[in-house]
Amino acid sequence: MGDVPVVFDVNVLVQAILGGHGSFSTWPTLPPTTDNPAADCIGVANDGLEFALWLSPHILTNTARVLIAADVAAGDVEEYVAVLTEIAEFSGGGVLEPPRTVHDCADHEDNLVLDLAAEAGALLIVSDDIDLTSMSPWRGTPILRPGQFAVRV
Repeated sequence: MGDVPVVFDVNVLVQAILGGHGSFSTWPTLPPTTDNPAADCIGVANDGLEFALWLSPHILTNTARVLIAADVAAGDVEEYVAVLTEIAEFSGGGVLEPPRTVHDCADHEDNLVLDLAAEAGALLIVSDDIDLTSMSPWRGTPILRPGQFAVRV
């Protein structure tokens, strides 16, 4: 199980599906090898060796909402959320409902991601959101884009 707590933003989880990798039933293995860095991030977490993935109900709900809005079938979205939850638990992380404590970002949604990172003790946040990446390092925690994360692994 992973030793390094990590949080993936909603946009990473969405791009892993919409970014062209194909089926989420078989994630890329290490080293990351696809042209979809977000899918590579999920593959790294699925490996479960180095990183413990932490998710929140907020992140899972918003991932599902965005995928449904992008016309992904509801059954596929439900299955994807279940797979993400399994990956998080297998990696040594899990799903955590953090208290509302962070107000560092102008975007309310991004503060919810930071709440999770603070509560889980994340040593790394992966996001493609400029509001978050521009804050890196946030309270000493690097915020990397998916491509940066995948390349460094």
